[in-house]
Amino acid sequence: MKDARKLVESYPRVPITVDCVIFGFDENELKVLLIRSDLELFKDKWSLLGDFADDNEILDDSAYRVLRERTGMDDVYLEQVKTFSKPNRHPGGRVLTVAYCSLLNIEHHQLKKMDNELHWHSVKTIKDMAFDHHEILNECYAWLQKRIQEHPLGFNLLPEKFSLRELQNLYEAILDRKMDRRNFRKKFFAMDFLIDTGLYEDDVPHRPGKLYQFDFKKYGDTKKKWSGIDF
Repeated sequence: MKDARKLVESYPRVPITVDCVIFGFDENELKVLLIRSDLELFKDKWSLLGDFADDNEILDDSAYRVLRERTGMDDVYLEQVKTFSKPNRHPGGRVLTVAYCSLLNIEHHQLKKMDNELHWHSVKTIKDMAFDHHEILNECYAWLQKRIQEHPLGFNLLPEKFSLRELQNLYEAILDRKMDRRNFRKKFFAMDFLIDTGLYEDDVPHRPGKLYQFDFKKYGDTKKKWSGIDF
């Protein structure tokens, strides 16, 4: 019989890191949280929030630790998206990284640390990044676009009471395409998850629209039957 410890010791030692892709919605624009790379090789390039996982850490715990240490935020839900394993993705040798993703309302989450020029960037303006982080960002963006059509997570980015214009602006920003106004509203009314509050927008430069709320309870009761939104 083989000794388990000796067997593992005979395996190649490959470090594992976690990278957090934190998307935020602000001023009708999708943004992502980035820092300056501290490696000389990637001087002046932007990087995702990441670090090595400790030997005694669960990867989920590593991701939350990285987010807490880099931003000071401890109230953000992270979801594991994908492992990136190209042998040459790190200049120092083979390193596996596991990407975690989140989507939050920037107004509701205050950055408590600003080291390495930490701040929000428009997703559309990002061109070149350290390591393979642009590839990771693109993969997570594609995941987010699919996810938001499968689950109503976008409603967490809106005020408690919102207009249909605000709702459409949110989906257009994340999916990066214009949508037909009538068709968009028809699809959402057909889902029957919108509650008419009887109120209207105020202090807006256009004709005030009705304000709605999302019926999270009704969605919770029927989500097993819900097949998503087909745009």
